[in-house]
Amino acid sequence: MRRSPRATLTVLALAQFIVVLDVTIVNVALPHIQSDLGFSADGLQWVISAYTLVFGGFLLLGGRAADLLGSRRVFVTGLVLFGVTSLAGGLAGSPGLLIAARTLQGLGGAMLSPAALGILTVTFPHGRERNIAMGVWGGLAGLGGTLGVVAGGFLVDALSWRWVFIVNVPIVIALVVATPLIVPHIAPHKGRRSFDALGAVLATGGLLGVVYAVVRAEPLGWSSGEVLGCLVGGVLLLAAFLAVETRIASPLVPMRLLRSRALSSAGAAISLTGAAFLSMFFLTAIFLQQVRGDSALRAGVEFLPMGGAAIGAAVLATPLITRFGTRPVQIVGTLLSVAGLLLLSRADATGSYASQIMPGIVLFGLGIIAVSVPAQIAAVVDVTDTDAGAASGVFTAFQQVGGAVGLAVVTTLSTSRTTHALAGGASQSDAMVDGFHRGLLVAAAFTAGTFVVTLLSPRLAPSADQIAGAAAAA
Repeated sequence: MRRSPRATLTVLALAQFIVVLDVTIVNVALPHIQSDLGFSADGLQWVISAYTLVFGGFLLLGGRAADLLGSRRVFVTGLVLFGVTSLAGGLAGSPGLLIAARTLQGLGGAMLSPAALGILTVTFPHGRERNIAMGVWGGLAGLGGTLGVVAGGFLVDALSWRWVFIVNVPIVIALVVATPLIVPHIAPHKGRRSFDALGAVLATGGLLGVVYAVVRAEPLGWSSGEVLGCLVGGVLLLAAFLAVETRIASPLVPMRLLRSRALSSAGAAISLTGAAFLSMFFLTAIFLQQVRGDSALRAGVEFLPMGGAAIGAAVLATPLITRFGTRPVQIVGTLLSVAGLLLLSRADATGSYASQIMPGIVLFGLGIIAVSVPAQIAAVVDVTDTDAGAASGVFTAFQQVGGAVGLAVVTTLSTSRTTHALAGGASQSDAMVDGFHRGLLVAAAFTAGTFVVTLLSPRLAPSADQIAGAAAAA
C-alpha cells in the first residue's frame, strides 16, 4: 500500500508538537501544582528540569536506537512511553511521583523526536520537498511552544492542572493507531549494534548530580556533605563520560565534532540561551499568577506577544544571516535579549501589563530567536554531510541540558533572595518580587555570557543553499 508523504508529515509533526508543547504548557500550571502537591519553592523547578534534563541527556541515544532498531519501531515505543507517563503525571498524588513521571516522559520524548526526524528525512528527498517539510515540522514545533502557555492556562482554569498532562493521552492514542497505517517502515541499519547506553547514563547521571547539588546548596550550604557529595559525584560521572566517549567505536558525542570551533561556540551559545529562556518562562509564569494575581489563562495569553515576536524574528533571521553572516545577527539578538530581561526585571506587583511586562517579553522574544537561528545554522554548516545529523543532535542536547542547569541556578538564587527578604520582614508579595528581579538579572547574566561567546565565535557567511541544508539537518 502506498503511503502519503503528507499524511506521514502530519503524524510526525503532531508528535513533535506535543513534545515541545510539554516544555511550556506546564509552566502556567506550576503555582497550582505547588499548592496542590505541596512542592517546596526550590523543588518546583524539578517539574521542568526532570523533563528537559532526561530529554537532552538521552536524545542522542534515542537517535542511535532509531538507526539500529528501526525508526518507526522506536517512534511508536517513545509515543507509548510518553503517553503512559503523561497519564501518570496527571494522576500523581505526590511531588516524587510527578517528578518520576516527568523523568520518564523526557525519556519518551528523547526516543520519539529523533526517530520522527529520521523518518522525515527518508520520506522526503533532499531539496525543495524536504525543506518545505522541515518548515512545517519546525513551524508546528514552534507553535507548540507558543500555544502551550495558552492551552495550559485554559485547561488549568476550566478543569485542573492535571489536564495539562492528561490532554496528551488521546493525542498519543490516535498517533499510535495511525502510525502503522500511515508511516512507512524504514529498515534499520545493518552491522554491529552499538548503542553507547553507558555514555547516556553517565552523562545524564552526572548532570543530575550537579543540578541537585546546586538546588540543595541554598538550604544546606555549599559545605554540606550532601551538596559536596552530589557535586563531586556528578563531576566524576561527567569525567567518566568523556573518557568513555574517547575510547568507544560509536560514541554518543563524537569528539571530533567538538573540535569544530563553529559547533562548540554554537553549543555554548545555545546552552546559555536555553538557560535564560527556561528561567524567564519559569519565573514569569509564577510572578504573573502568585504576585500579580492573574488567572492561569490570562497569564498564558500575556505570553502571546513573545511568541508573535519570535515568529517575526524567525522570518527575518534567514535573509539577515545570508546578507550579514551569523555573528552580527547573534550579537544583535543577545543585546535585545538582555534589554528585554532588564526591562522585565523592573516589573512590580501593581504596574500595568502594557508598560511593565509586554515590552520586556517582546524584546526577549525577538532576541532569543535572533540568537538561536544563527547558532543552529552554525552548528551544522561547518561539518560534513555524514556528521550533520550527529551535530544537530549534539546542539539540541546542549540546548536542553543548558536550560535545565541554568534553571536550577536561577531558581536557587531567586528562592534564596525571597527567603532572605521574608526573614528581613518584607511582605510575601514584596519578597517574591525581589526574588523575581534577582532571577531575571541572573538570566540576563547568562545572556551576557552568550554575547561574549558570540564575539569569540567565527563569523560565518553561509549561502542560501547552506542555510537550507542546515535547516534540513537541524
